[in-house]
Amino acid sequence: MKNLLVSLDQARDFDEIIDVRTPLEFAEDHIPGALNAPVLSNEERVLVGTTYKQVSPFEGTRIGAALVARNIAHHLDVTFADRPRSWRPLIYCWRGGKRSGSVTTLFNMIGWPARQLDGGYKGYRRATLDTLDSLPRSFRYIALVGPTGSGKTRLLEALQQAGAQTLDLEALASHRGSLLGAWTNVAQPSQKRFDTLLVSALREFDARRPVFVEAESRRIGSVALPAALLETFHQGECVEVLSSHDDRAAFLQHDYAHLFDDPASLKAQLQRMIGLHSRERIAGWQQLVDRNDRAELARELIERHYDPAYARSSHQHFVRLPHALPMHFRPNDADVVEQAKTLLAQLDQTRDHNVPAAI
Repeated sequence: MKNLLVSLDQARDFDEIIDVRTPLEFAEDHIPGALNAPVLSNEERVLVGTTYKQVSPFEGTRIGAALVARNIAHHLDVTFADRPRSWRPLIYCWRGGKRSGSVTTLFNMIGWPARQLDGGYKGYRRATLDTLDSLPRSFRYIALVGPTGSGKTRLLEALQQAGAQTLDLEALASHRGSLLGAWTNVAQPSQKRFDTLLVSALREFDARRPVFVEAESRRIGSVALPAALLETFHQGECVEVLSSHDDRAAFLQHDYAHLFDDPASLKAQLQRMIGLHSRERIAGWQQLVDRNDRAELARELIERHYDPAYARSSHQHFVRLPHALPMHFRPNDADVVEQAKTLLAQLDQTRDHNVPAAI
């Protein structure tokens, strides 16, 4: 069987990557581009594992083999029915063990030159973590720093439209980063999936050009940023995004409009902020929700929660923040892309002449 094993570096040589783990394992994370063709369902894997431990390894293996055989037969009839004779698939499971080995052996008996990924997903995960220890240091970052509501995410999107390289960590994490930053009806990816998405994004960048990134804390919701990325963009250039108080309040009203559409959920999220704020203050904010007074709640959150939190934040880790290029950004205006283009031109001018300037 050893001659059927290949390394992760050889994955690009195959026509298709097949993940034969359960749907739950696949959903937690998988190799980019892989097709899920489970040889055990979620429930079947639990049954096999329970039987293996509570009855006997022999009985668990026998039941597992029967289930795997039936599921492979189904995939041959349905999932892979149209694959040509020359099709070269790469197969993997959790550790490169029995599940992927069974499929690889059978595919080769049929005539497909299939190979099994040595080490399986576990090996891929180890390689991902190794990559996150080194790849983020390959790029020069420009961090957008500023308080909540200043429109950093909108500026990042505008920079991308203007042709800049951007790393949108909040999009990868499916979370805005603040206490009220959860996306409506969208679950965050697992840490493993976030890491995979981050590596995929980093590999698209040209190291000769800067990468714009929004300043984030170590955690975005439930996922954590790798230390190498944090350390590197903390050392990089900064743009201080400055917006007027009125612009910030208007921006928050628009950005958090979905929260007002579900007042009960918004009030529950505010309730979880007790400890950071007094019960009396939280009750007052909940009354604003009941009155649908979005403008006043936005102003209150800016003045009493976000700005004090920003003042206490870890932005002191940005070593070049005292020399940041200030940008007076209007996040609610229609010309945000033009504002982004002006910023790019100003950064080029400042870099060429080493002259501090404000936008």
